[in-house]
This record gives sequence, C-alpha cells and structure tokens, in this order.
Amino acid sequence: MAVNQPLFPKMNPVTGISLGTTNAGIKQTERDDLLVMQMVKGGSCAAVFTQNAFCAAPIHIAKSHLDKNPRWLVINSGNANAGTGQQGMDDGLKTCTEIARLVGGSCSQVLPFSTGVIGENLPIKKIITALPKAIESLTETHWQEAANAIMTTDTFAKGASKVIEIKGEKITITGISKGAGMIQPNMATMLGFIATDAKISQPLLQNCLSHAAEHSFNRITIDGDTSTNDACVVMASGCSKVAEITVESESYSIFSKAIEDICKTLAEAIVRDGEGATKFIRIHVEQALNQNEAMIVGKTIAHSPLVKTAFFASDPNWGRILAAIGRAEIKNLNVEKIEIYLDNICIVENGCRAESYTELAGQAVMNKEEITMIVKLGRGKVKEEILTCDFSYDYVKINAEYRT
Repeated sequence: MAVNQPLFPKMNPVTGISLGTTNAGIKQTERDDLLVMQMVKGGSCAAVFTQNAFCAAPIHIAKSHLDKNPRWLVINSGNANAGTGQQGMDDGLKTCTEIARLVGGSCSQVLPFSTGVIGENLPIKKIITALPKAIESLTETHWQEAANAIMTTDTFAKGASKVIEIKGEKITITGISKGAGMIQPNMATMLGFIATDAKISQPLLQNCLSHAAEHSFNRITIDGDTSTNDACVVMASGCSKVAEITVESESYSIFSKAIEDICKTLAEAIVRDGEGATKFIRIHVEQALNQNEAMIVGKTIAHSPLVKTAFFASDPNWGRILAAIGRAEIKNLNVEKIEIYLDNICIVENGCRAESYTELAGQAVMNKEEITMIVKLGRGKVKEEILTCDFSYDYVKINAEYRT
C-alpha cells in the first residue's frame, strides 16, 4: 500500500526524446519490463550514480559511456545485473551493442540500467529478442508506459512534468522514477529518468542535476540501504526555442529550480510508496551548525528501526526519538537546548519531556498518515528536511519473499 498515493500526472511530451517499451519476460509477463529512450542528435546528457562499492555492471558501463554523447538509454526491470562479474559486463555491453545495431548508432552512445534481483545473470537472450519491439514503439508520448516498465516492488507508477516559460518561449521537463525499497540514495533500488528540450551544455546540465539530486533523492530514506543500481539521468534534446542556457543567463536559475522541483516530486513519490509503508514522515532538523550536522541527525532518526516501528504502531514513544538524536555523534551536543515537536505538539524541551505535553495530544498526531517531526538543536541557523516512512509487517514480508 502507498501513503496518499498521488495520481499519475499529465506528462508533457518532450520534443526530441521518445520512449518505447515491451515485455521481455525477464521476471514476469504481466506488464512491460524493458524501456528504450532515444534522443535526437545534438543534445546533452548528465547522470549521477550510486556510491555503493558493489555497483552493478550497467552502472560501470554507463559511467564509461557518459562522456561519449549518449543518445539512448536502455532499462530493464526484474534483474539488477549486479554481483555478476565479467559476465554481467559482457551482457550489459551486448545490450548496448544490439541497440546500436538496431538504430544505427554507436555502442558507446548507449547507457544501460537495470533493477531487480542482485546476483543473477541477465537473461540476455530474452532482452536481445525483445529490443526490436521496444524500438518499434518509440514515441514522445509513452511516458506512463515507461514509468510502468521500470517498476519492481513499486505499487504505482511515478511521474512528474512541468512547463516553464522564459521570455515568452517554453521549456518542458518530464520525468519518471522507480523505487520502494533498498532506498537510501547516496549518489549520487532507485532509478530516475528525466527529459527536457532545453539547450544546455553537458557540464552545466550536470551541475543542475547534481544539485537537484543532492536536495531531493539524497534527502530520502526508506530502509537505510544504498542500492547497487541507483542512478538518475537527465537528457536535454536542445529542441526548445529558448536560447541556450548559460551560467550567466537569468534562465539558468529558473531551469535549475525546475529540475530540482521535478526531482523532489519524484523522490517524495518513492517514499510514499515505501515497501509496506503506512506513514509518510517529514523530519525537519533546525538550528544546526552546518548541513552535515543536520543531515546526520535527520538520517539517524529516519534509519532507527525503533523509531520507524513506533510510527507504524502510532505509538508516541518519544524516548526513541530522543535516543536516536543522542547517538547521532554530534560533538558537544547540549541536550538541554533541544526541542522536539510532532507537528505542532512540543514533546521535548530542556532535555526532558515538555511540561505542556500530554499523551493524548501525542497520540492524536501519531494516528495521522502524514506527520512532521521538528527537531531544534539550538546550535545554529542551518536546517534540512529528510523524508522517510515507517516499518510495517509488510516491509518484512515483501523483502523476505522478494525472490519467491
């Protein structure tokens, strides 16, 4: 189940970027599991990748191809092609080579991505056989089909789209993501693919994406596990009539903010779809000395199984929150200055339970599906937000039965 599942939005087509899907039967035959994205010549491409040392074969390949002017992405669900050694590299490259043969491009212009079970070899024959059909279906309007094709344990397709106007002309930004478990992006199992018709150089596009990912995908966590396959890609076709975006132009800040907004929408959808989630939780850490300090506190709370299970039980067991903050390894932390709120209910002040707090008030907040926790450290002026969810019985069930 998802927490207040958002409706799949209207997805504005992006001129110069098309998508095609099909079912290759990788793990199931009920829905498409193979996606190809194609960009016209002359565009630019940026990406951020997982920092997991055991990153999957397709991640290695995509990293090595990123500076070769990529024009195609190929994504499969149902198999991560991770922990597969040289065979995984060979299979990933075979996929790229076959795409190139079918479309008349170069193998190095293809970025491959995979998501699914780790440690099993890619069913390369099924993928090679299915690729022509995916390519035949390429169109600029297949965004919902694409969002469905990249899902694994997701319960709903995730998309975001917006059109911005600069000096009377329009730029379109449309993207999809997948992810529900093994989520603690450090990029930078989540994937994000965003398309725009903006004219922008690759280095500047990379700056926009890196900033956006840091303030969106790197601000969410479901279970504290960084996947071997995390990646987010932005393809910019350059087909918009808006003049090329440069770092000096006034359009840069508008475009950069729009990319960040799209990433935040996609990231929030992932948390709402957390495996077995029944609660959506915003953790606001305020009055920190610096960004790193705020992030450490926020993620220590968000990763605590005791905190997460208390939220699942709707139990205002504030002592678990207090304990998580205390073990966050913040130097010279003065606990008497810390204040903790559930929504607008102060539960902790002066290092102990707030005098105004009542169990009835705390219970009323914990019964909600969406909760904001505010932690004021009393140390500085920096604040950060982390998005997370609870741990339910279903989280254990989904992951215990993932390979069956």
